[in-house]
Amino acid sequence: MIDRNPTVAGSFYPSDRKELLRVIENYFNQVKQTISQQPLAIVTPHAGYVFSGEVAAAAFGQIDRNRKFKHIFIIASSHTMYFEGVSVYSQGDFITPLGKLEVGGLAEELANRYSFIHNDPQPHVQEHSIEVLLPFLQYWLKNSFTIIPIIIGGQSQSVCKNLADALAPYFNEENLFVVSSDFSHYPNSVDAAISDGLMADAILANSSLTFMKTKFTQESKGIASLATAMCGWTSMLTLLNITEGKNDITYKKILYKNSGDAPLYGDKSRVVGYHAICAVKSEAIADESKFSLSEDEKIELLKIVRRAIQQYLRNGKVDDLDMSKMPSNLLVNTGAFVTLKEHGRLRGCIGRFNPEQPLYKVVQSMAIAAATEDYRFTPVKLAEVSELEIEISVLTPLRLAKSIDEIILGKHGIYIKKGGRSGTFLPQVAIETGWSLEEFLGHCAQDKASIGWSGWKDAEIYTYEAIVVEEREFKDKLQKD
Repeated sequence: MIDRNPTVAGSFYPSDRKELLRVIENYFNQVKQTISQQPLAIVTPHAGYVFSGEVAAAAFGQIDRNRKFKHIFIIASSHTMYFEGVSVYSQGDFITPLGKLEVGGLAEELANRYSFIHNDPQPHVQEHSIEVLLPFLQYWLKNSFTIIPIIIGGQSQSVCKNLADALAPYFNEENLFVVSSDFSHYPNSVDAAISDGLMADAILANSSLTFMKTKFTQESKGIASLATAMCGWTSMLTLLNITEGKNDITYKKILYKNSGDAPLYGDKSRVVGYHAICAVKSEAIADESKFSLSEDEKIELLKIVRRAIQQYLRNGKVDDLDMSKMPSNLLVNTGAFVTLKEHGRLRGCIGRFNPEQPLYKVVQSMAIAAATEDYRFTPVKLAEVSELEIEISVLTPLRLAKSIDEIILGKHGIYIKKGGRSGTFLPQVAIETGWSLEEFLGHCAQDKASIGWSGWKDAEIYTYEAIVVEEREFKDKLQKD
């Protein structure tokens, strides 16, 4: 047995036990309980405590201290060496100034069971992204637990999918999943806040495809000094591969800061971003079979979308809307897509399946994303807005189809997922194209998920329904306003 001794104690965090306890206690004293449900997973930063300690404590502090966990899976992305696949540490336990943390026997079992998971201590020797989180767990949780330390090497999306499949059976209330990751690296504070906000929204969408598209878009924008939009993106992608398609899982933002906010040491010209995010079981939402929108509510949604695009393109901001004046159905948490067309041709389409926010907020943020973040198109210009035709699809939760015979063309949208790839067609696509069921599935598999025409045959297929709100239907009434 060879225990893994501290590598960054004395640099990332205090090496003296009493000083470390004092520092951590101070961070937890600032924590606000912002969610009512208990997290199944948290996303937390791993930087030096003076920069990210408050945000890390905010993530861990959402957990009931008296909760009893069987295993805590800590998933990190390698910073110190390149290797293919995944590495677990099972040669011994982890040591911190606060004592020993036992590594569960499951770590070795996973390595023995899967060829892509290696029982190799080398990637762990100098890696800080697991070590810096351990004192928070030791201080906060009162009951004993074992950790499963996992480091992902390389940048393979298929490895993330394989790891997700291996870990999915353990994603339950007996265990806790911890994704160790900072967000943007080295832009200025303003650019970091924008990029980090978009990446967090992509996580809240609970879609691996949306997450990867957003990462690609942010890193392709030419943002000054941006080295990465999220350093632990492979770890986050792994968790999303586990949670997407689960109708009862919702991601919630807890706290955001960047290194420029740190007292004494903050430099706003070159920062690293930090988010605390929790994955929880969703609270009950309205019965989708009874949910409907009145004509006035549909018109209000269309106004919100157009206004959001115009405001954002003018000044990069969107006004906060007064919830007290909002129709009740627009306050229901539900997913939605916003589609933009110009002279009948698609100009942008982005959406969110997960019912994490009120409908009016979802269409507001998806409107901006469709106009500026759809990687298939150049961003919409302000001069184009008057030519845009807006369509909103308000979604019901995803349901796994046991047979394609359950799919009713024109009524059901489809979401196809296979390996690390996925794609979706809204219900109205089948009507607009006149496709047969096999063509609907084939085009989605080939054109959207990139798994080949017949790829749907051994893929997971989810269905959903949509209330479609088209601007052209209310053109006369909108012009009067």
